[in-house]
Amino acid sequence: MRETDTGTGGHVVVIGGGVAGLAAAHRLLVTSPGTRVTLLEASDRLGGKLHAGEIAGVRVDLGAESMLARRPEAVALAREVGLGDRLQPPATATASIWTRGALRPMPKGHVMGVPGDASALSGVLSDEGLRRIERDRELPPTEVGDDVAVGAFVAERLGREVVDRLVEPLLGGVYAGDAYRISLRSAVPQLFEAARTHTSLTEGVRAIQARAARNQQTGPVFMGIEGGVGQLPLALADAVRARGGEIRTGAPVSGLRRTPDGWRVSTGDEVIDAGSVVVAVPAYAAAALLGAEAPAAAAELAGVEYASMALMTLAYRRSEARLPEGSGFLVPPVDGHTIKASTFASRKWGWIADEDPGLLVLRTSVGRYGESEILGRDDAELIELSRHDLRAATGLDATPVATRVTRWHDGLPQYPVGHHARVARVREHVAKLPGLAVCGAAYDGVGIPACVASAHAAVDRLTGDRSGLDALSRDPVQSLHGPGGE
Repeated sequence: MRETDTGTGGHVVVIGGGVAGLAAAHRLLVTSPGTRVTLLEASDRLGGKLHAGEIAGVRVDLGAESMLARRPEAVALAREVGLGDRLQPPATATASIWTRGALRPMPKGHVMGVPGDASALSGVLSDEGLRRIERDRELPPTEVGDDVAVGAFVAERLGREVVDRLVEPLLGGVYAGDAYRISLRSAVPQLFEAARTHTSLTEGVRAIQARAARNQQTGPVFMGIEGGVGQLPLALADAVRARGGEIRTGAPVSGLRRTPDGWRVSTGDEVIDAGSVVVAVPAYAAAALLGAEAPAAAAELAGVEYASMALMTLAYRRSEARLPEGSGFLVPPVDGHTIKASTFASRKWGWIADEDPGLLVLRTSVGRYGESEILGRDDAELIELSRHDLRAATGLDATPVATRVTRWHDGLPQYPVGHHARVARVREHVAKLPGLAVCGAAYDGVGIPACVASAHAAVDRLTGDRSGLDALSRDPVQSLHGPGGE
């Protein structure tokens, strides 16, 4: 095994080439000019869950397709790496929900499916379900303690139908998880705060809505990038290289040990000595790397569970395909369908329609927490299952001219009750080791802004600046779905 002499003090190794690792490398080079940065990615591709691809000659995203624009982190970074003129909001944000046998307009006036008034969910819920919401104002306060499951809390206040018909599909579009397990504090921090400060949940939602109105937030809620948000990690990588950073793909890290001068990173037949290391890989991979030097942190990270999912991308001749209006639809699991969402990509993103006006591209997604079996089915079966549900929901019966299946095994970390406390314990253990930081989707949110914020806070902590971590604790980056789900 050969050693690489890097002059350890001014050298930082970033492990992981997803958007968090790339954002960390970029932050290091921007805030500490002269630092030597080496990024190591195990696979042959950068970007993690952001994956630019194509179908029938049209550029599409094969992973995440939008980023929250009401937080500054992701959009600001895109502009910083030269993508400002390619940022595009969705062409339409009008979505539907396929529930009780029909596509129904996505309700307005709710916070992650929780209404401020029962009338907001009229048409989606039954009359009985709407009447159950009205009981919220009569119920005694619900004690939420340090954390509580979203589904359990909302069902207690407003009834299970709200959870099963709206909260569950909305959260499923973000975490591919189970609303009755997902942490209210970590996944919907606004609602958690409302639950702590208001007797009535609907009253708390109205307070959230009034505060948003006072703040007069304008502009799109979500943003895409011409060519797909998969362009962001590619532009980030170019910016890192332009500032002198080194990026290696096909470089899995097999060991991480402390040395008198910092850290020793083992990859392939080489060891790299560095002053600091940023670990920006999924929780299970981070657990394996930290086992020797931070066993308590590793044990916590090993307990983070993941959900797997698959995306089916289908292209049709526009002349043969008719779809309802809007950007797509979500699907409540309670109805027993296979797909959990569909995005009408050519409708949602203007640049897809512009690249081939004669083509209609859409996506479906399958897979929730605990449903790994479905990813084992072959591509043809997954496409046929998608077409079956699309036919039932929209009447679309045309034959696609091209299809693609993209599997994301262990793609989405789960945020169960107590997740925030687990993350705090991990960071407490990691902080005892100088020159070590962690970041990524397993900590502060699964969306792009959350991953960027996590990366920036990790880099700043290496220099002793805890303000980023404190800000994340005070003001979590909520992860939201795009208008069509996924």
